[in-house]
Amino acid sequence: MGKSKRSSRRLLTIRNPNAAGIDIGANRHYVAVPNDRDPNPVQSFKCFTPDLHRMAKWLKACDIETVAMESTSVYWIPVFQILEKYGFEVLLVNARHVKNVPGRKTDVKDSQWLQELHSFGLLRGSFRPNDAICVLRSYIRQRDNLIKSASKHVLRMQKCLTEMNVQLHRAISDITGVTGTAIIEAILSGEYDPKKLAKHRNHRIKCTENDLIEALTGDYREEHLFVLQQEHSLYKIYQKKLIECDEVIEAYYHKLEQELPQKELPVLEQKSRKKSSQKNAPNYDLRGMLYRITGNDFTVIPGLDALSIQTIIAEVGLDPTKWRTEKHFVSWLGLSPANKISGDKVLSSRTRKVVNRAAIAFRIAANALSRTQTGLGAFCRRLKSRMGATKAITATARKIAILFYQMLRYDQDYVEKGVEYYEKKYEQRILHNMEKKAKIMGYSLVKNGGAMT
Repeated sequence: MGKSKRSSRRLLTIRNPNAAGIDIGANRHYVAVPNDRDPNPVQSFKCFTPDLHRMAKWLKACDIETVAMESTSVYWIPVFQILEKYGFEVLLVNARHVKNVPGRKTDVKDSQWLQELHSFGLLRGSFRPNDAICVLRSYIRQRDNLIKSASKHVLRMQKCLTEMNVQLHRAISDITGVTGTAIIEAILSGEYDPKKLAKHRNHRIKCTENDLIEALTGDYREEHLFVLQQEHSLYKIYQKKLIECDEVIEAYYHKLEQELPQKELPVLEQKSRKKSSQKNAPNYDLRGMLYRITGNDFTVIPGLDALSIQTIIAEVGLDPTKWRTEKHFVSWLGLSPANKISGDKVLSSRTRKVVNRAAIAFRIAANALSRTQTGLGAFCRRLKSRMGATKAITATARKIAILFYQMLRYDQDYVEKGVEYYEKKYEQRILHNMEKKAKIMGYSLVKNGGAMT
């Protein structure tokens, strides 16, 4: 049995003769090279930076050109970056693709198995944008973390108010808005009279002053006020850090714009300002920044705003050729059916479970446009009535992702044709299918007073 396995392996063509495999660990990395390159073809290195440079120099001495690594968490990042600086082609391999290691499971065997698979060209690296986009991605992810951390303190402030039976969140929609912030700061300064607190009401909120007075009548206990004061201070700290992060991102956009090839772009048309600006939106012209570095105004696609486009660009980069077609792109996002067929039977066609921030942004956009009077909005509503909200949002997110890919790669313009065009096209498709079925059964459809009978 062992001889047949060895002989079948020899039938495979070695595509990467100068390949190495690395099993990444938290404390130690195991590296395997071909047996003829070193008397000890498997060596281990510690995770410290001098050891990583020693690893790269040893791989150079072994005439290695390409490296495949398998890792969990973020232990692979420093190894990946250092090996790239030394000129190696580095592939980060999905652990699910190489988990069936034959024989006993050890770190040494893992590295040897990776080296063998990679030498035969059987491994595919995970997507990673270029270094300039990776820098932007780190800033954007930190910005997202700051917003999430701030939201936790908002929830805790709301909990403190509820424990004091101050129903501020039921009177106004956002306790961190103009009215909510003014009232909370007045409470923390020692003002508990609901009539005086209600004077901070902004004229734009829907709640009446009498309703606000009732909501602000509560039991202002000392321990809850202490917690409210701390949570409010922490929330303000995160807001300050968010402003600092936005300043760094804006400066990096200017730097990125100077490094990219200059394009002659048409003047960006100004959009009408909404009555209320988006929560946590930066103070600079984010839409204009993205337009200058991408050459496209993706906000014309229904559902996409500047913040969601920023997230998508930071995750997918500016090179759409990393995916051969838009189908490969939506498959990588996990927005297309993952067919499992065995014995001519479809076992499953559910989408893959993918943790991808770009895919989440497309889903949020799909959920937002379901309430708009656009062609994509009509498409989403029709699917909701037929398949339910979850599948409809996924299908609509796939459509938006395809439009995004086509604009980024082919510079295609998006033209909104409206609900009427979509409904008419859908009606024509239904009539065409009815005519085909009627023809098969020996009948024909006749138009009677503008309607088919």
